[in-house]
Amino acid sequence: MVKNSRRTIGLVGTGVIGAGWAVRVLARGHDVVAWDPGDGAEMRLRSAIERAWPSAADLGLFPDADPDRLRWASSAQEVAASADFVQESAPEIESLKQSLLAEVDAAADPGTPIASSSSGLLPSKLAEPLAHPERLVIGHPFNPVYLLPLVEVVRGEATSDETLAAALEHYDDLVMHPLVVRNEIEGYLSDRLQEALWRENLHLVNDGVATTEELDDAIVYGPGLRWAAMGTNLTFHLAGGDGGMRHMLSQFGPALALPWTRLEAPELTPELIEAMAAGCEDQAGPQSIAVLERLRDDGLLAVMRALRPSGLGAGRLMAEREARILVAANAQHRRWSPSSKVAAPLSLYSTVVMPDWVDYNGHMTEWAFLTAFGWAADALFRYIGIDEAYRAAGHSYYTAETHLTHLREASAGEPLRITTQVLGSDAKRLHIFHAMYRCDGHQHDEVLCVGEQMLVHVDTAAGRSAPLADGPAAAVAAITAAHASMPTPSQAGSRMALLPT
Repeated sequence: MVKNSRRTIGLVGTGVIGAGWAVRVLARGHDVVAWDPGDGAEMRLRSAIERAWPSAADLGLFPDADPDRLRWASSAQEVAASADFVQESAPEIESLKQSLLAEVDAAADPGTPIASSSSGLLPSKLAEPLAHPERLVIGHPFNPVYLLPLVEVVRGEATSDETLAAALEHYDDLVMHPLVVRNEIEGYLSDRLQEALWRENLHLVNDGVATTEELDDAIVYGPGLRWAAMGTNLTFHLAGGDGGMRHMLSQFGPALALPWTRLEAPELTPELIEAMAAGCEDQAGPQSIAVLERLRDDGLLAVMRALRPSGLGAGRLMAEREARILVAANAQHRRWSPSSKVAAPLSLYSTVVMPDWVDYNGHMTEWAFLTAFGWAADALFRYIGIDEAYRAAGHSYYTAETHLTHLREASAGEPLRITTQVLGSDAKRLHIFHAMYRCDGHQHDEVLCVGEQMLVHVDTAAGRSAPLADGPAAAVAAITAAHASMPTPSQAGSRMALLPT
């Protein structure tokens, strides 16, 4: 994985895909330098970033993520000269891409990788006019790029192993799923699968069999839900019962000989184009493209969150993104060591109020406060040395009791910081107190909520409490000692009761 150092990513072409790259890179906390020859392209890009930023924030922002870290360049050469990695996202015209890539190649440092967002062109053809064809690779993303993690990586005949490795490292740094297409082939993998479904879709509309809405319903309410977790092959493997794919093919394979589908695309007559366009417009109704984009993003985020606990599909990457954000956020604090000066209180976690943390009253809801305090506790764990490796070894802290006291309301997008005070500890228990502040950039931040937690260290395999390992135990003891002189918060140890008036 690429380290958390700031990088500058160059974008040549800022349409839908280029804008999506911009949002993903900015949300990662890197700088973007971009250029597009279209009239008004800079304004369109900044507007696209503004529209998509709430969804990016909902997915999770890395430290230093800021849409203002976009710089507009005057040419493709200027982009190339100042970037650590260049992503070209021009229209899917081979000659146009070749021309732009040659300009980028001539201006970029020889060690700078160049990727094309092409959705089907051969990298060997695109690299023909380049002086350094070894540094060109395909990095084919999927819309919306700022949410969907898949990127198909295709090397050409001249692409070096170093370029392929750099591209994989780059996309991994953006918390994507780089899928290496092992053979250079037009259309790559995902678009070939989508194309088959798209051709059949066109035939069914052209033949008057179904409307666009009916065909979308046939996916949305059925196989689309399965595909988010398992894809076609594993889904059909399950369809074979205990016999798996072998039984499935023996039972349903003969149906493949039936003339059910027509993979040759129908002629795009004016009538078919009108039927497709009118059907989609009827489906959209009065909703604008911007509204539909937000609905799509909300749906994608909900599906990815639903898959997170199981670790299936994009849910695995969502969990990994959250972990990486915490690692990056805590990088400035580093892990505790005997030479560390312990702050009193600790300030290890900051965030913003996520859009889905807000209820129908427009305010941050109770479970969201618990979520934020949970991440603050996780930041403390990492500070003392309890990370993925520690948990994999079979030990962790579990929450035994939590008390929240709500003092003020918070709204979507407001910046928050959380401080943590250790009230007490022993070999197995940790008593901590969180305070959540609305940040105003000054010393007079408002306290929104406080949370008190009692945590018990456990042996996860045995399912019972166990002493901390030596390293975390030393860290907890040092923090407890550093916080011992702090006054005990008035809310600590409080209980709910109706007091006499």
